[in-house]
Amino acid sequence: MTTEIHNILRPILVVEDNGEDYEATVRALRKCGIEREIRRCEDGDEALDYLFHRGAYEDPVSAPRPAVILLDLNMPGTDGFEVLDTVKQDSDLKVIPIVVLTTSSSERDIEVCYKTGANSYIQKPVDLNGFVQTVGRLKDYWFETVVLF
Repeated sequence: MTTEIHNILRPILVVEDNGEDYEATVRALRKCGIEREIRRCEDGDEALDYLFHRGAYEDPVSAPRPAVILLDLNMPGTDGFEVLDTVKQDSDLKVIPIVVLTTSSSERDIEVCYKTGANSYIQKPVDLNGFVQTVGRLKDYWFETVVLF
């Protein structure tokens, strides 16, 4: 399978504990023309199980490697910072782009994420139209401009 075809089939992994935020993200991605499969993990522990093929995600076919991870920071248990750090320290997973998609505008959070290896940091706009526009720019960059590995 060529890399180009492989990338088309890889899903987007959304790590988001809030159901309403997840649904808004999916609606915005669909409205912007994203046709890829979207997978959800509701917390950091589930995301790490998915990425490392543990527990319910042991079968790599049922948990395909994502093309991009959209990661919320503030989650109960293993938070987004820990997920980011763990993924970026793993030699196989560190090449997956991680876009932090969060409500936090904290300069400290932004700095920590970039120092840990985040590929982008996007603050979620509070209004739906602004959110759709932001997701549209994310789609244009990550799925039309960037060549994914």
